[in-house]
Amino acid sequence: MNISNLTAAAFSHRDSGQRILQPIWDLTRGHEDLLSSPLWPVLLSVAAYFSLALPVTLLDTLGRGTAAWRYKIQPDKQVTWDLLSDTLTLTMWNHVMFILPAAAAQWVLVPPSPLPAQAPPLWQFLWHQAAGLLMFDLQYTVWHVMHHKVRFLYRHIHAVHHRYHSPFVWVTQYLHPWELVTVGFLTTTNMWFFDSHPLTVWSYMLLSIVMSVDAHIGFDFPFALHNLDPFNNFGGPPKHDMHHQKPLTNFQPFFNHWDWLMGTYWPPARSRAAGGAKGALGKRL
Repeated sequence: MNISNLTAAAFSHRDSGQRILQPIWDLTRGHEDLLSSPLWPVLLSVAAYFSLALPVTLLDTLGRGTAAWRYKIQPDKQVTWDLLSDTLTLTMWNHVMFILPAAAAQWVLVPPSPLPAQAPPLWQFLWHQAAGLLMFDLQYTVWHVMHHKVRFLYRHIHAVHHRYHSPFVWVTQYLHPWELVTVGFLTTTNMWFFDSHPLTVWSYMLLSIVMSVDAHIGFDFPFALHNLDPFNNFGGPPKHDMHHQKPLTNFQPFFNHWDWLMGTYWPPARSRAAGGAKGALGKRL
């Protein structure tokens, strides 16, 4: 096959990838004013977080005694209204005092971004998100290790998140403002390195939120990604739950490879339904 044929095949593959995603991208037609606004990624992230957290909250507060409770990693820990009040108060405070002003500044200072007519090629759509997740995973692992090893940083910043030894969904953003800003900045800017299509950026942000929430839900569901992956690449709730019980282990937020290489990987705290030991290591919230 000569060069011209190879080029034609490459463009044909690219066009095919665009056609796969084009019907989804065409749904943006008529909503350009909202979707091109710098406020849209903020609205999308906040709406996704609360939409994911509310169903798990119902399970935590009303699910004891149901079949789903078999998958609770620390079943002796009850999420009380006092705990919900504490975590929701800090979450709302951070949103009002930090996320809302940042969104307002973006709205004033950042001009709307025109939306392209074409969807991204499928392969680009997929690998940009995978690269972004792997990049964030490394960045946060470095940040995380540093904020555990340096006593000042742990005591004054990251200890806020470790107030809870048995994670539940609202602990996801139970963070010191500096940690919240760091996570938000890294998540937002990583796609800039790839000059990604808006659809890719939005999907990446949703994936980041889903994986972050998943790590903190405190349930070891059989359909979760870490249980479906035969190669044990994904951490998931059992691994991060163990980090809250043994804070000098399992630093990686999404995957496992850096913890394996650093020697900080610790066997996850599995649910009783998955063969875990009753009570695990955590004795208090």
